[in-house]
Amino acid sequence: MFKNFIMKKMLQSQTKHLPKDQQDMILGMLEKDPKLFETIAAEMQAEMKKGKGQLSAAMAVLPKYKDRLESLKSGVAKK
Repeated sequence: MFKNFIMKKMLQSQTKHLPKDQQDMILGMLEKDPKLFETIAAEMQAEMKKGKGQLSAAMAVLPKYKDRLESLKSGVAKK
């Protein structure tokens, strides 16, 4: 529960530049499958430890989870 709160706060700070509806969609996706976001964050951290920047790490990791993220996105958007 506390871990989800921390992840939610981290995502809010990382998405503050996005429109409110997109922020809500991302937070809804996090609430629906927090384990997926933990996995993505851990893999991105591993890539960043190899010397990649945050954007490069995201571009390396996120394509592996594209289908799962798309299904979460469509599930959240239907609400």
